[in-house]
Amino acid sequence: MDIKISPSILSSDYANLKSELEKISNADLIHIDVMDGHFVPNITIGAPVITAMKRVCDIPFDVHLMISNPYDYVDTFAKAGADIICFHIESESNTAATVDRILYLGKKPAIAIKPDTDVEEVLPYLDKLSMVLVMTVEPGFGGQSFMERVLPKIEKIREIRSDIDIEVDGGVDFSTVSLAAQAGANVFVAGSAVFGSECPNDAIETLKNNAQAV
Repeated sequence: MDIKISPSILSSDYANLKSELEKISNADLIHIDVMDGHFVPNITIGAPVITAMKRVCDIPFDVHLMISNPYDYVDTFAKAGADIICFHIESESNTAATVDRILYLGKKPAIAIKPDTDVEEVLPYLDKLSMVLVMTVEPGFGGQSFMERVLPKIEKIREIRSDIDIEVDGGVDFSTVSLAAQAGANVFVAGSAVFGSECPNDAIETLKNNAQAV
């Protein structure tokens, strides 16, 4: 599987998003966290910001919906410019219907699972998914520590589908990226490790090299 780095704009300077995006020109994806203040306690951005970002960035958008009713907003985010639409299996929407709607709109569906969610819950949908996001922190806030205890979930998914993208989000840095890669992950969301560095593009290359070296 190709190694992909998806910098999280949650750690960027929102007042200067255009210039922040220019600093990560070698990213494979742009990870965009959408939080509603209900499914998770934090609130971030919505579709209008994604629409504006799309005008100045041609890197695929990896949109992570941390919202209670993702089905109701799939069309909105697809129109805004999401390329991958990821929603939580713990949300209130019907999982199968949400996946099917994303496919109907011509976008790539992904399902996210929280650290305490049984990996078995996502397995029935693997055939239709482009990616599974295994949360390595509790969703809702940046800057948390990587939870190694979730790594067996990655191993389980990789055993069943060798060709699917498996993404990890939370506490990914230059050392934990190797742990996740060894378990079978190939897409890595990194926030502070990228935007907190002096040269974000160099940080992306280091993360990729560390994951590939496993």
